[in-house]
Amino acid sequence: MWDLLLTDANLATMRGGRYATIERGAIGIAGGRIAWVGAAAALPGPVGSLAQTCESLDGRWVTPGLVDCHTHLVYGGNRAHEFELRLAGATYEEIARAGGGIVGTVRATRDASDTRLAQDAAGRLRRLMDEGVTTVEIKSGYGLDTATEIKMLRVARLLGGMTGADVRTTFLGAHALPPEYAGRSDDYIDLVCEEMLPAVAAASLADAVDAFCERIAFSPRQTVRVFEHARALGLPVKLHADQLSDTGGAALAARFGALSADHLEYSNDEGVAAMAVAGTVAVLLPGAYYFLRETRLPPLAAFRAHGVPMAVATDCNPGSSPLTSLLLALNMACTLFRLTPEEALAGATVHAARALGLAETHGTLEPGKVADLVAWNIDAPAELAYAMGANPLHEVWKNGVRRA
Repeated sequence: MWDLLLTDANLATMRGGRYATIERGAIGIAGGRIAWVGAAAALPGPVGSLAQTCESLDGRWVTPGLVDCHTHLVYGGNRAHEFELRLAGATYEEIARAGGGIVGTVRATRDASDTRLAQDAAGRLRRLMDEGVTTVEIKSGYGLDTATEIKMLRVARLLGGMTGADVRTTFLGAHALPPEYAGRSDDYIDLVCEEMLPAVAAASLADAVDAFCERIAFSPRQTVRVFEHARALGLPVKLHADQLSDTGGAALAARFGALSADHLEYSNDEGVAAMAVAGTVAVLLPGAYYFLRETRLPPLAAFRAHGVPMAVATDCNPGSSPLTSLLLALNMACTLFRLTPEEALAGATVHAARALGLAETHGTLEPGKVADLVAWNIDAPAELAYAMGANPLHEVWKNGVRRA
């Protein structure tokens, strides 16, 4: 017998990146995995004989658990004062070059205790979870020294046990140049490659390696060094690419078979085509686009033309996207980037799972997948991207168990 059978549900299975709707459907769950999905009329026996527990969802819609595939949830302090500076006319680059931006958060994160970092990050993560997020990626990158980078990743790992979410961790030591290495960016990359990365890998604290390839961060040449060392250690890579200028980041990510390239506002067609060949997911971050008041849209038409899968994430961070609502990110992806609601939901389920290397286990309602499910009080899946500030969540099952 199955452990649980959910009936009287409308299912948005998200197979193939589409709603792939099953009306009047049912889902059987056993051992934390989906055992059966289909129309209730096709169940292989009487409802009461199939599972230890049977539950009717009274016609509610069910989707896979949402996946936020790009966040910086672990950090110290906040940067509200920079928000005021930007409103007064300062640019993101000007603030960064004046010693603010990422480096400002680095100071606060280095000073913060593990306990304080964990408590603050758990609050942010729970806000995401309250809207149906069951899996989240968390990057380091606000330590910029070995001890603090390891502290951030250790805290990120702890958050899974604290909250019940699946947490994937990403080492982002090449995020910005710390003040003590001013004018010596190559020496800092030496530190990242020769000390930080081996230490992180030895402690099994990272599931992937990221870098910020941009004129205010690190060059393509320096990024290649980080990626080559990551590959030697058996770690997959991701890239903050082409956010503020066309540095060839999309093509560089594709060259290394990156799981994802993220931001991408300035990516060129050749880079997009290379991503398609490599199977690299484009992660769209409308929260940062909105918060920084950017005007350059990612090349959506090129992504569609080349068949590049598009994920959508919050990019939750203190400086450019203090956003803890993935549902609002879906709305922004539609209103700002002109995604369809179907594309947006696929971007927070099947394509987001692929961006984390979890395509085989997460992101769709299919037999064999992890039983992460969300039931919603909606009449159609498009409502998830439609109503700003609404939260129609009814119930969440994590690994087949109702979340308290």
